[in-house]
Amino acid sequence: MSGRGKLRNPLKTARGLGSAKDGTHHFVVQRVTAVALIFLSLYVLGLVISWIGGDYATVRASVAHPCNAVLLVAFLIAMFWHAKLGLQVIIEDYVSHHGLALASQLAVVFICVLAALASVLAVIRIALGA
Repeated sequence: MSGRGKLRNPLKTARGLGSAKDGTHHFVVQRVTAVALIFLSLYVLGLVISWIGGDYATVRASVAHPCNAVLLVAFLIAMFWHAKLGLQVIIEDYVSHHGLALASQLAVVFICVLAALASVLAVIRIALGA
């Protein structure tokens, strides 16, 4: 027996089950988005606090500033990507019925992509003055 298969259950080897070789990438991406969200959330929180007492035109001009627009879009993409990854882990860990797990995964991807697109489109429309 080779050194690679020593810790693998023979039944899992026969069925082709085991590591999908994707867990490390998923773990790293989730941590990278979490770290990015720390800084982006602080920026967005500061931006929202600066809008207190401002009128609609002031807030719209602030969002239309290229730096603010880019950072808001980065925040939205990181937020929805991180949410998708976190919900994927929860579904994989706690939903045991295969059909329900697959439907849940598809729903999470669909909802996160749709919400991210709608949010990014809203920022772009404000930034371009539409």
